[in-house]
Amino acid sequence: MKLTIATILISSAAAFTPSAFSGARLGNTVASDSSLNMKYKVAVVGGGPSGACAAEIFAQEKGIDTVLFERKLDNAKPCGGAIPLCMVGEFDLPEAVVDRKVRKMNLISPTGVEVNIGETLQPDEYIGMCRREVLDSYIRDRAIEYGAECVNGLVTSIDIPADHKTSENKYKIHYQEYQEGSKTGIKKTMDVDVIVGADGANSRVAKAMDAGQYNFAIAFQERIKISEEKMEFYEEMAEMYVGDDVSPDFYGWVFPKYDHVGVGTGTVVNRPAIKQYQKAIRDRAGDKIEGGKIIKVEAHPIPEHYRPRRVQGRIALVGDAAGYVTKCSGEGIYFAAKSGRMAAEEIVKLMDGGRRLPSQ
Repeated sequence: MKLTIATILISSAAAFTPSAFSGARLGNTVASDSSLNMKYKVAVVGGGPSGACAAEIFAQEKGIDTVLFERKLDNAKPCGGAIPLCMVGEFDLPEAVVDRKVRKMNLISPTGVEVNIGETLQPDEYIGMCRREVLDSYIRDRAIEYGAECVNGLVTSIDIPADHKTSENKYKIHYQEYQEGSKTGIKKTMDVDVIVGADGANSRVAKAMDAGQYNFAIAFQERIKISEEKMEFYEEMAEMYVGDDVSPDFYGWVFPKYDHVGVGTGTVVNRPAIKQYQKAIRDRAGDKIEGGKIIKVEAHPIPEHYRPRRVQGRIALVGDAAGYVTKCSGEGIYFAAKSGRMAAEEIVKLMDGGRRLPSQ
């Protein structure tokens, strides 16, 4: 889930530290005549914004084979779906991926007092509201067009050589590849040279590399289809509700989408009560969503801080897997895309056109 506060979205900066990779060379770093036609293989695990943005950088390198793993290609990830305007231009996104252009955002107190926190938006600025199944698919398809191989599969485990920090020994990825008509998937393995873990808060890549744990919030959202008349109110409007009834430590929201609204809340300190808080946010929204039909129910963990270790050997974490989320708002789509692109650009630079491997 990716939520946001208007001022954070408007002023989001690329606040990422430089990659932990260095330019040190591993073993035989000069390609021999017999290996000139060989390519190093990079696996990107996870096809959301962080993974897709990483994959499209790798895929443009002729000396690198890029494989992108995604278990659900039609995935509608639980997400508030707000992106800052800067992301549209920076990542060359068409307006078609933006369902609504929010120019008004109200913060609503427990007593019903409303404060317009979108006043800092200039006339030509907006907060983009998108559906993750649309956004993710667009960036992922672009990576495939650049040359990435997309595997519809679930990574189940990774064999990591004991000397992977000082050798060129390959990682072995175990996965289940899904094919049409198959529900369980076919067990397969793949040897790769570099891994980028972009597989979310419950990252299996992070587990395999012993990245350490982090605390997390649970976010809950219902997609509610309301009448066209009621949708007119949310044409350019998003709402955020505060108060212990909707969350003791977070906030509730009503965000407009293509033909429905996303209504949700989140909490860290009292996760078992999340459905109670969800009922409260529906009650607070009241007449504005009355008579609406719930068309989808979603829940997802949101990292509260960085993982202790985000780079180990030739494995790097990006996006939610690394913990790159704004703690106060839960916003993370932009940071996911940014971290994926930055990590891939640094790795490509250190791989020198595919002639060597990066090291820590």
